[in-house]
Amino acid sequence: MKKSSIALAALLAMAWACGPKTSEESVEVTEEVAVVADNTLTEEEKAAGWMLLFDGTSMDGWRAFNGDTTPANWIIEDGAMKGLGATGGEDFGGDVVFGPMEFEQFEMEFTWKISPGGNSGVFYHVVEGPKYKAPYYTGPEYQVIDQLGFAQPLEDWQSIGADYAMYVPDYEGVVKPAGEWNTSKIIFSEQGSSYWLNGKKTVEFVPYSEDWNARRNSGKWNDFPDYKIAKKGLIALQDHGDAVWFKNIKIRPL
Repeated sequence: MKKSSIALAALLAMAWACGPKTSEESVEVTEEVAVVADNTLTEEEKAAGWMLLFDGTSMDGWRAFNGDTTPANWIIEDGAMKGLGATGGEDFGGDVVFGPMEFEQFEMEFTWKISPGGNSGVFYHVVEGPKYKAPYYTGPEYQVIDQLGFAQPLEDWQSIGADYAMYVPDYEGVVKPAGEWNTSKIIFSEQGSSYWLNGKKTVEFVPYSEDWNARRNSGKWNDFPDYKIAKKGLIALQDHGDAVWFKNIKIRPL
């Protein structure tokens, strides 16, 4: 090959290397992921009707069940509401409710973690009054518990993400050890309700259906005649004698 031909070929190769890429060549794209601060709402969430029940800095709106003030066993720690477990394992006496509003049909999200061997819960449709010693007398419960480290064997209806004593959860593959944060969701609608744990649906049911009523009247709640009767009520968090943390508590009516 002549020297002029070699030089021309080299120039063409350089031009191809430096020129625009064809559509067949892969192009690496870096996508920015927006980080949402704890205990805040995005503009999209605000527009969709979400509201915060906890701002990360105060217990505003929260008070003792059947009380007027926030009990001493709930504090703020590192941007989370912490139940100190000061009730000593009693089923009542340390629970708190969000007092300003009642909710009927809603979608609710919250982040939580539990101490080793711990037990707690999130309630809704809670009714107060002198004949009710605790939220579980009236309100359905999303079960919060150390599934892996609880000291006693758990019944399936007591397990994490259950509709307590009503619907058995499917939690396989999403259980985290005590001390790690979980994300949970409750969707309550008369057309169809569900509970979620770390992105997985754990239970689903139709409130007030024949199946729902059969479970409600199966005998577990014979000593609590007003359990799940109210279709509207307060949100409550349980102090069952173990340290528990909650943050990012938000809700929107449906």
